[in-house]
Amino acid sequence: MMKHLVSLLLLVVVPALAAQQPGDTDGGPPVQRLRQQIRERWNVQVRRQLNLTDDQAAQLRATEERFFQQRREIQQRQRAVLQGLHAQLQPGVSADPDSVNKLMDARAQNRAAIAQLDRDEETEMARYLSPVQRARYQLMRQRLQERIAEMRRQRRERFFGPHRRPLP
Repeated sequence: MMKHLVSLLLLVVVPALAAQQPGDTDGGPPVQRLRQQIRERWNVQVRRQLNLTDDQAAQLRATEERFFQQRREIQQRQRAVLQGLHAQLQPGVSADPDSVNKLMDARAQNRAAIAQLDRDEETEMARYLSPVQRARYQLMRQRLQERIAEMRRQRRERFFGPHRRPLP
């Protein structure tokens, strides 16, 4: 089953990611369409593998959408913080200790916010999914996230080479 999901993901995601430019993450129509396709296929796989009722599937979709948006906002803030740190810590540039300290504090706050968001999401899912369904869901999501991270890494390497990293 999981191999089927990954294969499906690869058929949809890889060609679209390859067509994007390195900075093409603005959520324009092609990216939005791709995200929608991934969500639709994800929902089908989750529903099938967790044997969800119609009500459970609807509740899970609503939870995912709400928490996804909140998580995305925090991740965007975290990227800005990491870019600020990168700028401060460039070789040959004298870093401003106050700025670095503020950025490190913001980084820690963002990490804590993501951890709290994960706990809140888990609590909400516990209201309508069984413990086994929640555990299976978390494993499915972890595998999907790992695969997406791997595809992003490969994409960066294609554009920037294996030893150069772009800004986070």
